[in-house]
Amino acid sequence: MDMTPEFTLLALTLVLALVQIGAAGLARTAELGVKWNAGPRDGEVPPPGRLAGRLMRAQANLFETLPVFAAAVIMAQIAGRDGALTFVGTHLYFFGRLAYLPLYAFGVPYIRSLVWLVAAAGLVMVIAALFL
Repeated sequence: MDMTPEFTLLALTLVLALVQIGAAGLARTAELGVKWNAGPRDGEVPPPGRLAGRLMRAQANLFETLPVFAAAVIMAQIAGRDGALTFVGTHLYFFGRLAYLPLYAFGVPYIRSLVWLVAAAGLVMVIAALFL
């Protein structure tokens, strides 16, 4: 099977997920220190600071939809349902998720929610392609 644009966007989304894991981890380590990160992390841990908390929530937000996105892209490719809907949908999802991260990290309201809706619309488009 060829590496279609949809699979490429899925792969880039997986890279984005790794970037978000790393960013959240680095921010948390900057707050609590390398010794905490290397240790067993037993006991009470203070709540995350502003940046680490935002990065952790952005990561959790991505992980809520990433399995659905991955399944929809894979199903569309296997079923031969790829086309304009999946092409546009995967681009909207990926670039929406890419823009969402810095918007969340910098605490930008409203625009962040609008960008989330763009990514969600892309996800819906890929799912819709399975039925059309």
